[in-house]
Amino acid sequence: MILLTGFDPFGGDTDNPSWRVAQALAGQRIAGHVVVAAQLPTVFGASLTELARLVHQHQPATVLCLGQAGGRAALSVERIGINIDDARIPDNTGAQPVDTAVVAAGPAAYFSTLPVKAMLQAVQRAGVPCEVSQTAGTFVCNHVLYGLLHLLAQHPALAHTRGGFVHVPWLPSQGTPHLALREMVRGVHEALWAAALTGHDIRLAAGTTH
Repeated sequence: MILLTGFDPFGGDTDNPSWRVAQALAGQRIAGHVVVAAQLPTVFGASLTELARLVHQHQPATVLCLGQAGGRAALSVERIGINIDDARIPDNTGAQPVDTAVVAAGPAAYFSTLPVKAMLQAVQRAGVPCEVSQTAGTFVCNHVLYGLLHLLAQHPALAHTRGGFVHVPWLPSQGTPHLALREMVRGVHEALWAAALTGHDIRLAAGTTH
């Protein structure tokens, strides 16, 4: 199965498109895998506790976590999670860690184990704006990406599970730039197809100069 997560609203927003997309895809069958959607709290620590519980419960083939990235104009397939929490704003419990490790004594970073370039290509071919992102930030989204990849790396029973993260833009009701919900849903659907069907990632230029 595919575990697809989104977050609850944060930072004063009343909506979060990451959860709306996950809800829209819940129950669908993609490349033979049923999509199970779950909401994570936008909270340091508790988000990873809930994600670990879900991963151990479902033993999914793929875990794709979604998050909101206001200000981005495209779906962003994240390449890397880094071992740092440095919150510009408080999480939904008021916690605001600064320069704190996600995992004490953990590696500096983990690369996504999903085929990020194949996912990029699939989304773009579907006509949905998409990019490979070199940073998932230092808020709860990166916290979850790094924590997920650390979990998968540390548990042999999860060796069959691949994981990664995609940021989605605002909804039209939230601000500019934005993307329609139906476009986000279509893009994530295509990304999941590519993730499920691609064993080794493709070689495709998608870097940045700065």
